[in-house]
Amino acid sequence: MRAFDFAPLLRTTIGFENLNRLVDFAARGEGEAYPPYNIEKLGEDSYRISMATAGFSRDELDIVAQDNMLIVTGRAQEGSDGDTREFLHRGIAKRAFERRFQLADTIKVTGASYDHGLLDIQLVREVPEHKKPRQIAIGGASEQTTIDAVNDRQAA
Repeated sequence: MRAFDFAPLLRTTIGFENLNRLVDFAARGEGEAYPPYNIEKLGEDSYRISMATAGFSRDELDIVAQDNMLIVTGRAQEGSDGDTREFLHRGIAKRAFERRFQLADTIKVTGASYDHGLLDIQLVREVPEHKKPRQIAIGGASEQTTIDAVNDRQAA
C-alpha cells in the first residue's frame, strides 16, 4: 500500500499546490542508486553535490536547472573513435542515467566542474530581502493614543 489520498488535507491549504506532487515523489522512493552522490553543506548558504561519474567524459554529461529541478543526465557513448575493446571483467559501470534533485525556491546553481571522475555542482542559497525575517516593533496603548490625536488634528 504505497498510495495515499491526501485530498482531504489539501482542501484546506492555500499555496501548497506542490505538496501532493512532492509527497508522491517521496513515496516512490529512490528506485535507482546509480550514480552515487554526496550532498555537502560548505558554509551558511553554500552547498555542493558530488556525483561519482567514472568513465564519463564532459561531453557525455548534461546539467539542466529548470523550475526548481536540477537534472543531471549521462549518455554513455561506446567507442566513438572506432575503438573495439574486449573486456574480461567490466566493474566500472557506464550506463545512461538521469538523476533529479528538487531544489527550493531560494537555491540557485552557480557552477559545475568535472575532475577525476567526480562531477561537482555548486549551489548557493539566495534569500530575497522581502523573504528575510524582519523585526516588528510592538507599540503600546500610549502610542495608539498619540496616533489618534494626530489623525484628529489632521482631520480638523
